[in-house]
Amino acid sequence: MKSSARSIRVAVSADGRGLVSQAGAVLLWETLRVTGLGRGLSAALQPWRGPQAVHDPGKIVADLAAALALGGDCLADIAVLREQPGLAGPVASDPVVSRLVRSLAGDGPRALAAIRAARAAARERAWALGEDAAPGADGSLVTVDLDATIVIAHSEKEQAAPTWKKTFGHHPMTAWADHGEAGNGEPLALVLRAGNAGSNTAADHIEAARLAVAQLPAQLRRKVLVRADSGGGTHEFLTWLTAKSRRLHYSVGMTVTEAIAEAIGKVPASAWTPAYNGDGQARGGAWVADITGLLDLGGWPAGMRVIVRKERPHPGAQLRFTDIDGHRFTAFATDTKKGQLADLELRHRRRARCEDRIRNAKDCGLRNLPLKGFAQNQLWCEIVALACELLAWTQMLALTGTARRWEPKRLRLRLLSVAGRLARSARRLRLRLAQTWPWAADVITAITRLQALPSG
Repeated sequence: MKSSARSIRVAVSADGRGLVSQAGAVLLWETLRVTGLGRGLSAALQPWRGPQAVHDPGKIVADLAAALALGGDCLADIAVLREQPGLAGPVASDPVVSRLVRSLAGDGPRALAAIRAARAAARERAWALGEDAAPGADGSLVTVDLDATIVIAHSEKEQAAPTWKKTFGHHPMTAWADHGEAGNGEPLALVLRAGNAGSNTAADHIEAARLAVAQLPAQLRRKVLVRADSGGGTHEFLTWLTAKSRRLHYSVGMTVTEAIAEAIGKVPASAWTPAYNGDGQARGGAWVADITGLLDLGGWPAGMRVIVRKERPHPGAQLRFTDIDGHRFTAFATDTKKGQLADLELRHRRRARCEDRIRNAKDCGLRNLPLKGFAQNQLWCEIVALACELLAWTQMLALTGTARRWEPKRLRLRLLSVAGRLARSARRLRLRLAQTWPWAADVITAITRLQALPSG
């Protein structure tokens, strides 16, 4: 039997002309254009441009974000754009990039505020262009998910410390705007914290929520549902959320305390109703009940409800001391007064999508903080947020169907990494993609859809 493996030796040379890799990155440049993010960054970072500087600081930051969106994980990965001036334009050298990062980090809060203002303006533009695909477009609440994650450090970095998981690194708090089942999500805040920061620190939850709300279009800031795990179930955080000046809605996890366990024991069998699967159908072996009337909620915000989920542990799951009669219990608090208990519990459980958003951010540069200083790494987190937003807005504005839910790895494999050939004729630049590339038509359709939109 003959082997089907390649038997012909391939001769390789670096003499191709007009060829570009990562040709699908045109999608990112078009997204920068239509959302106004590129122009906004240039205007916001103008104070950090030297009198004789060749490169625009805003474009450098945008190029770094694009490099991370394409799979980079350090400043030097901007090189993937530098050798493609036909698509990316002039790209700064590594020393220039490093000097800008040091300069922006040295101006800490002021530089971060400038970048965040540009992001907020671009988000408002992107959501307006996204129409029905944008969060809150149908009049529903804009869902903001809060969660912390651990970023492991492999060397001594400022404020890196042992974490609660017995690792070493940082423990940033994140906030994400959920696009629902039809789409992905986008970061509203990536707040860098020391590795030993607590999981339920109210001040950090408040800071992340404050930054997240400030990123939303003004008309949507009173139509926000904040979701968090039990780390957000604190008096201080819920009091901040429900202040009259904010009027934010919430669905946050609650630790099953002795008082809650005692209340669960008093729930009559008839009060338990079936919980729902992810598709909204009744799930066997899981039930929900409202125990608000069985608790003393003095000191908690008025109108708070506590809902409990009871389920049989999955096969092979180890029982815990808090499990009662072979069932596992979880609880959450919400201010929503209407709706089926199972619907409210399903809405809260969908907060788990936040874990996917964090995983995607780690695939866009958050997996490892490459710089030594804390302020520099906080700036890096802001660039990671820009990279995630570029991908999310590209999907929202240019893609349809299941492609709107593709994660970065699949986007790169199918759309962004396609190779092409640049040709110039009649003062026009033409990008020719491989005729046999399976997703060439998808790339062309997406670029055409973006090019039909006006510049922001």
